[in-house]
Amino acid sequence: MKNSLLLLVLVVFLVSCNSNKKDPYSAANKEVAAKEHPGKKLMETNCNICHSPAATQQNRIGPPMIAIKRHYIDSGTTKEEFVSAIQAWIKNPNAKDAKMFGAVKRFGVMPKQAYPEKTIEQISEYLYDFEIEQPDWFEAHYNEEMGNRKGTGNGKAMQNKENKQQVEVNFEDLPYGERGLKYALTTKAVLGKNLMGTIQQKGVLEALKFCNVQAYPLTDSMAVVHDAKIKRVSEQPRNPNNKANREELKYIEDFKQTIANNEEPKPLVKEFDNNVKVYYPITTNTMCLQCHGKPNETIDKLTLTKIKTLYPMDKAIGYGENEVRGIWSISFDK
Repeated sequence: MKNSLLLLVLVVFLVSCNSNKKDPYSAANKEVAAKEHPGKKLMETNCNICHSPAATQQNRIGPPMIAIKRHYIDSGTTKEEFVSAIQAWIKNPNAKDAKMFGAVKRFGVMPKQAYPEKTIEQISEYLYDFEIEQPDWFEAHYNEEMGNRKGTGNGKAMQNKENKQQVEVNFEDLPYGERGLKYALTTKAVLGKNLMGTIQQKGVLEALKFCNVQAYPLTDSMAVVHDAKIKRVSEQPRNPNNKANREELKYIEDFKQTIANNEEPKPLVKEFDNNVKVYYPITTNTMCLQCHGKPNETIDKLTLTKIKTLYPMDKAIGYGENEVRGIWSISFDK
């Protein structure tokens, strides 16, 4: 009898251990852990410009992150396998290795971009461990896609098992650094969505025209939305109005060092009596280099000629991937 009792205790203990290995987060603390996980902010910072859950189904330039999660994870996928697969894709995105053929057909292969491996690891772990925000239309779209592929319309294998954990937060309730970052990222998303959409639909030359005419009005419109001053400044501006001042030049150099050290930048916050200033770097990726890269390498002759026509005083060329091209300068009242 005593041995049986000991055996029962041992079995319960082992089951509990195995359960904890599968999911290190209890139901009670999972929502808190999701909000505090570094991968959440990194995903919002680096991914949502193209993969935002807020974009409509028709007005998108990339699939939502929930679609990536659904296509890469099934009941047998381990976290290590998922992280490895995402790392491999980011390092070498190509049509042959794509798992999302519909997305590639509609949006094309995503441009190769330089991200620290640690950043991609944390984003991937967040995607794997937590339920993430999804567009209202996504579930029906996904089920239809699975139905067309498998002859059924239920898509049960990857149905949500939990309620959404994303909660709408008033930006004013956030710490100053996060608040300024949100203002910068939402403005970046609006500019990026329109810019990349123009590139995909009409080409780089039309995108240059878009920047020349629409970049300032769109930025100003987001400043009105957030009741803040929002600027993009650089030591090598395309438009002379975006020239960084002495203080901003120092911050640009500081962020350059952070990126060179392969570290994830954090918002820089300066508090004053009645207002706050927040700075955050603008870094280059493959898409940027079509207009900000090196002449006759990543910038072709036609594009270079158009740049000189639209911006006679242009200095914003010669960049490589993952370099600091300038900073966001955000100011708002306390």
